Amino acid sequence: MTRFKVQLAGALAAAGLAVSAAPAAAETWDMPLAYAASNYHSENATQFAEEVTEATGGELEIVAHPGGSLFKGGEIFRAVRTGQAPIGERLISALGNEDAIFEIDSIPFLATSFDDARKLYEASKPALEEVLELKGLKLLYAVPWPPQGLYVNKEVDEAADMEGVKFRAYNAATARLAELMRAVPTKIEAAEISQAFATGVVESMISSGSTGYDRKIWEHVKYWYDVQAWLPKNMVLVNLDAWNGLDEEMQAVVLEKAGAAEERGWAKAEELANWYKEQLAENGMTVAPPSEQLAADFKEIGQTMMAEWLERAGDKGKAVIDAYQGME
Repeated sequence: MTRFKVQLAGALAAAGLAVSAAPAAAETWDMPLAYAASNYHSENATQFAEEVTEATGGELEIVAHPGGSLFKGGEIFRAVRTGQAPIGERLISALGNEDAIFEIDSIPFLATSFDDARKLYEASKPALEEVLELKGLKLLYAVPWPPQGLYVNKEVDEAADMEGVKFRAYNAATARLAELMRAVPTKIEAAEISQAFATGVVESMISSGSTGYDRKIWEHVKYWYDVQAWLPKNMVLVNLDAWNGLDEEMQAVVLEKAGAAEERGWAKAEELANWYKEQLAENGMTVAPPSEQLAADFKEIGQTMMAEWLERAGDKGKAVIDAYQGME
């Protein structure tokens, strides 16, 4: 029996009311996820949900809904913020219009390895938590995608080769990247990728090997350049009102399982990074490093985007970058 139930029973007894031996009704949290059930982010979130349900004896049941089946990716943040869903997962950098701090893990070539991505996460986490709290949300955990590469339907030796190419954008950073390459950005959520490529709405994107594998991207494009531009992250959020409705014992369980999910997710992302690249190649794609010129072009674009981001993010953003660059 939880502390909450003990206190409730005591209050009822003191009031001279009968205390039922039956347990209180379980609380159910529906958890929308944007990505396919087979994606490691969804698998990890589903395991987290099951572990919380089991550890609380079903008093808090979290039910995962992958593949955008409950809310589409672009709807999840608003749904959790407004309480339509008490908990959910969202790509952090897709929220750049909410606050510039959300874009920090999509600044090209700022953090290009798992070690650096983890340092950037630790440096930016306090700022992320502060912004989320102001919006009535709490961060439970975050997990990265593998390094981002360039998917395209033709050979690309330099950024100029991308001029006029229809480019899938999933956040403000990728839209700006497309503009700087003179490509044509089009907003496409993950669940819509296959249809968008199949119908010619887009011809290229920057994304991880994971997304390409999940969407069988080899059916539509033949090249993947391993530019390792950045490692974006998904975060699992909970509505603060829903969170505050849990007693301390249950909150502790959720935080424990969230911590385990975060560590498990980071390890899985790193484990799968090379495997995804192998799968793309085995399915007929040309998987290659960028040419020296393309790498140089992307580096220049990254410097431009960093300067622009610092201007938008102000002192808060600069403090995070300084903290990150000060880490050994």
